[in-house]
Amino acid sequence: MGDHNNNSLTGFLRLAEVLMLVPVGKSSWWRGVQTGRFPRPVKLGPRTTAWLVEDIAVLITNIRETKK
Repeated sequence: MGDHNNNSLTGFLRLAEVLMLVPVGKSSWWRGVQTGRFPRPVKLGPRTTAWLVEDIAVLITNIRETKK
C-alpha cells in the first residue's frame, strides 16, 4: 500500500457536497461562480462538474476570516 493521508485536502466535491459546506442556494452559488466570488468548477466529463477540495477549503477559510 502507498502512503495515504486522511487529512490531505485533495480531491473533488460535487455541487451537493459543496452546498452542504457553504450555506447558499444553487442559483446563488452559480451566480457567485460567474462573478468570481466562488471558485470555478472543473469538468470531469461531459456531464460531470466538480470543485477542487483545496479551492473550497480556501473559500471557507476566507468566509470565516471575514466574519471575525
